[in-house]
Amino acid sequence: MAYFWDAFAILAYFALVIGVGLASARHRGDNMREFSMGSRQLPWWAVLASIVAAELSAATFLGTPAEGYHERNFLYAQLAIGTVIARIIVAYLFIRPFYDNNVVSIYEFLQIRFGVATRNAASAVFLVTRLLASGTRLYVAAVIVVVGYEMIHGVAATNGQAVWIYGGAVVLVTALTTLYTAAGGIRAVVWTDVIQATVMGGAVIYALISLWFGVGGWAGAHSVLTGEHDLQIFSSGFDLAPTTPSGTLDVAHGHPVLGAVSGILGNEYTIWAALLGSVFTTMATHGTDQDMVQRMLTAKDHHKARLALVLSGLVDIPVAMGFLFIGILIYVFYQLHPDPNLPTKNPEIFSYYILHQLPPGARGLLIAGVLATAMGSLSTALNALATSFTQDFWVPYLARRTDQHHIVNAVRWSTVVFAVLLAAIGTITAAVVVYSPHARIIPVVLGIFGYTYGSLLGIFLLGLTTKTRGTERGNLIAMVCGFITVAIWSGLPWDLLTVVSGKPVAPPVWLVQIEFPWRVMFGTLTTYAVAWCFREKSA
Repeated sequence: MAYFWDAFAILAYFALVIGVGLASARHRGDNMREFSMGSRQLPWWAVLASIVAAELSAATFLGTPAEGYHERNFLYAQLAIGTVIARIIVAYLFIRPFYDNNVVSIYEFLQIRFGVATRNAASAVFLVTRLLASGTRLYVAAVIVVVGYEMIHGVAATNGQAVWIYGGAVVLVTALTTLYTAAGGIRAVVWTDVIQATVMGGAVIYALISLWFGVGGWAGAHSVLTGEHDLQIFSSGFDLAPTTPSGTLDVAHGHPVLGAVSGILGNEYTIWAALLGSVFTTMATHGTDQDMVQRMLTAKDHHKARLALVLSGLVDIPVAMGFLFIGILIYVFYQLHPDPNLPTKNPEIFSYYILHQLPPGARGLLIAGVLATAMGSLSTALNALATSFTQDFWVPYLARRTDQHHIVNAVRWSTVVFAVLLAAIGTITAAVVVYSPHARIIPVVLGIFGYTYGSLLGIFLLGLTTKTRGTERGNLIAMVCGFITVAIWSGLPWDLLTVVSGKPVAPPVWLVQIEFPWRVMFGTLTTYAVAWCFREKSA
């Protein structure tokens, strides 16, 4: 009986989401404008909820509390400052040209501005990157299923059992999400996102209230959080720079500038990362990613799209703080109430608390919240991947018939194919993480697109801010240069050499290593600078 109310809450959630998603299919016209853009008739507040739901994947729901638990401060939330700045830039620089050119795939804009090769390269980068990024996110929702299995059976799952459980949960969530996404298109995505954002919000609020009373309020939290950086909100990066055994700043072999730069670029969560790195990252994810931009283009006009986008950034700040505070309070809770069975894997901490400390029914609500975040971001990725592939590659190169009925059928079947690929990537990621118990989710997930999205953003910015700079050949060279720059500065070649050789291979001591918030910025600036050097002959 203890699990009855949990099962009821979860099944009720599935029934509601799938029902609403399938009901949206009744409005689906047999054309791409309706299927992928909702005929641009969706209200701005629904678009706002959809943006929030897409951003808050299961990696956020479980990964951000894990960051709070691991760091015991709010430094990660600094990045939300940059996301607000970036959304304002995207709202007033990117959105209107997409509306004015009436694009379905935003990479069509690059063909209009530069040519076919640039469009194809950008779309291909998006398809590969989004597959990897969304696939790695997907496995996170199954973390709570593995922890639940261990709770019910009273023993830890073996590595083999864990991988099978992960795989089964990933396939189930993917199949259910694909069902309504393929049937209803972007309308199903947006309206189910509204439900998922509501469920997620209720789950977070309940978790915060439960934890606050569980630790005895501020008095209990303050008795544990006594470290130098506990509850810290802002950091310049200088206070996090490497130090010598005597406590003085490590000036990188006698060079104070390199020591200071290392303190800024070599740490993930600083105010500099918020004001610079996070701005470029969010400009890339919200201005050059079909996944996110497509839902903005469902609004009635660019004014409504701008409103939804900017407000979503303001919502992000309290959401990020709330998730981090959950993780911090979980750390306090288990310091006050030690549990010898507490998981050693950071991603499992919040799941463990949900399953072992919350009462039946409430526990089911939180599990539904995890599934809601996973399905929200997954449905968005599926629709965007299918739309981009169909519009940028199927119709121009592979389609035998180009009437709207056959194009819509192609995008629906593409949705199914991408669902299979995402499920496979999610399962493979789970297998890797099972054997890496101390993996931290947020850096892993955000790090994937850091290598490639700088190239995308650099080309889009060139197209939006200049009229004669950039050529097909120059753009391709610039995108490759952007990738190589990020790879070198983030230490990727030496990481690969370590894997191949089986022995640690370190980069040169003079090469300052950048953390994931800086990757898109470095890639963007390199790509833009190189592409700017090429000029159209007719200009």
